[in-house]
Amino acid sequence: MAGPLDGLVVLDLSRVLTGPYCSMMLADMGAEVIKVERPDGGDDTRGWGPPWVGEQSHYFLSINRNKKSLTLNLKTEQGQEIAHRLVSESDVVLENFSPGTAGRLGLDYEQVRDINPQVVYCSISGFGQDGPYRNRPAYDLIVQGMGGLMGVTGPKGAEPIRAGVAVADIGAGMQAAFSIAAALVERGRSGQGQYIDVSMQDVQISWMSYMAHYLFASGELPTRRASAHPSIVPYQSFPTSDGWINVTVGNDSLWRRFAPLVDIDPQDSRYATNSDRVEHRDELTELISEKMKQSSTEKWQQRLDQAGVPCGPVYDLREALSDEQVKHRNMVQKVDHAEEGEVDVLGVAAKFSRTPGSLRSAPPLLGEHNVQILSRLGYDSGQIEDLIEDGVICRPPDQKQ
Repeated sequence: MAGPLDGLVVLDLSRVLTGPYCSMMLADMGAEVIKVERPDGGDDTRGWGPPWVGEQSHYFLSINRNKKSLTLNLKTEQGQEIAHRLVSESDVVLENFSPGTAGRLGLDYEQVRDINPQVVYCSISGFGQDGPYRNRPAYDLIVQGMGGLMGVTGPKGAEPIRAGVAVADIGAGMQAAFSIAAALVERGRSGQGQYIDVSMQDVQISWMSYMAHYLFASGELPTRRASAHPSIVPYQSFPTSDGWINVTVGNDSLWRRFAPLVDIDPQDSRYATNSDRVEHRDELTELISEKMKQSSTEKWQQRLDQAGVPCGPVYDLREALSDEQVKHRNMVQKVDHAEEGEVDVLGVAAKFSRTPGSLRSAPPLLGEHNVQILSRLGYDSGQIEDLIEDGVICRPPDQKQ
């Protein structure tokens, strides 16, 4: 079944995480994604290991499924000529170079627009294409710190802690994918392409949502509270006799169901409303913690489920991936890799009723689709061999000795 983006061509000049995550989302939904990589090693993440799956980097495998790999030396005239031919047949161009780099390669928005005025062009960078930080290098850790996330993450008084997954990178990739899809819808009305500037810092700031508005409303900084919520009590992780469980008592009705389970009078004036509970947070949290330590996570989940109180165990990653709901939703799947056989990959999160996303192919080998793509552009076998000899592309893996 064709995905919702079937027929669209994405020229993906990005590398590492934030751009490739964006293009993976587009590829999962049916777009043909042509991933352009350096002939001498490809995307940096091809070398990021251990661990390895055979000779493949676990990191590269995680974000490059459903794509075609074309190697191009974009610093050469021939490489830029091939890229320009690809631009002419592409709907989307995606890049996450440092600002100004795409222009030096003959592939910034103005140069691309001259070739294909209908193209949707998206640049992802750490701090955006303008402003005083335009040229500052950015990694996920830096943006988590400068975007406010690390200021509200971790136990009270603890050293700064980054989120365990690269949320600044992935969040920017998701914002880029959404923005590209929105621009394509608009192009369907106007017939015109446009430029999209996605900043990792902008996205991280936008994610601060109610935390930022806590500051706007009170003038006070939200503090680190480990797993606790600044405005709802109880809403956090509690220790059990054999692990941890998350409990979210999001309103006073839920409190009246929860309180008897931990031997607290739901009408106690100190805790009867959420405002009361926030005011008496520390003493109430201690009471609940001491009670919940007396039984296992499984028993608490059974009691809370029966009472209709939202809860869930704190899984390690192995437990999360083997959860029965995760399995039911096909969030762990297998695809056939050209060299390594079956490899595990994560599934597609959004489920469409008529045009679902799908896992059609494993992450490609470096230059796996060189001949296929260049032949489509009109290059014959002799010309392709010349490009290999000139170092513009690498030799495809099926031609290597």
